[in-house]
Amino acid sequence: MRGRKVPWSRPRIFVNDLLHFARRVPSIPVQRLCRLAPVVAARSTLPAPRPPWSALFVKAYALVAEELPPLRRAYCAFPRPHLVEYDRSVAAVAVERDWEDEKAVLTIRIKHPARLPLSAIAERIRQAQTAPLDQIKDFRRTLWLSGLPRPLRRLLWWLSLNCRHWRGNVCGTFGLSSYSALGAESLHPLSPLTVTLNYGVIDPQGCVPVRLIYDHRVFDGATAARALQRLEEMLNTRIRSELLAWPGSEPLPAAIPA
Repeated sequence: MRGRKVPWSRPRIFVNDLLHFARRVPSIPVQRLCRLAPVVAARSTLPAPRPPWSALFVKAYALVAEELPPLRRAYCAFPRPHLVEYDRSVAAVAVERDWEDEKAVLTIRIKHPARLPLSAIAERIRQAQTAPLDQIKDFRRTLWLSGLPRPLRRLLWWLSLNCRHWRGNVCGTFGLSSYSALGAESLHPLSPLTVTLNYGVIDPQGCVPVRLIYDHRVFDGATAARALQRLEEMLNTRIRSELLAWPGSEPLPAAIPA
């Protein structure tokens, strides 16, 4: 039986370039079972369309990163290996879209999400999920880059990841990738970023496994564990409060704990 040769599409080239650099990162996953019943209850009071969970996690993590500087650091190799610490977070959020005859994973950047209202983050992600691809600047850039010859692509990737003036703005300080809406979860997603945040399916009691995949060159596992603990607290306090103040939200039933 002879197979059919399938040409590389630009989204597949993007993923292959990403994995080329991701495999050089000594990444380690740390998991915590987060109990999010308070924020789950608050989100359930909102009218449709409710903000996606990805928006809640992006803002909560960015708020935690403001408290824990190692979460805003990155390993850069140019002009010699060193760590750089940024003054704010930039989220790189993975979004699945239809590209010609295939499903494609692309990313959008959300700059300084800790200082954005949750509604703005939710709208940015929703737009990336529904607007035409050519209307999303980050998608246009990715598809353009993936159309360049391989040596030039790999050079631009390397410069973006290893020059401290480029890395934060171009690549982001942390990534978020999850397909829990499909009833599945990834145990160890690969990424060239310092941190990739990943979460599973939320059960009826509001419990969800949350993973932080981190670059061990930048910080240690104890820092990742503390970050996950603080992330759970941030979701159940600051993010919950913002959801309760959302226009059109209904009062919580008395039986729901604060």
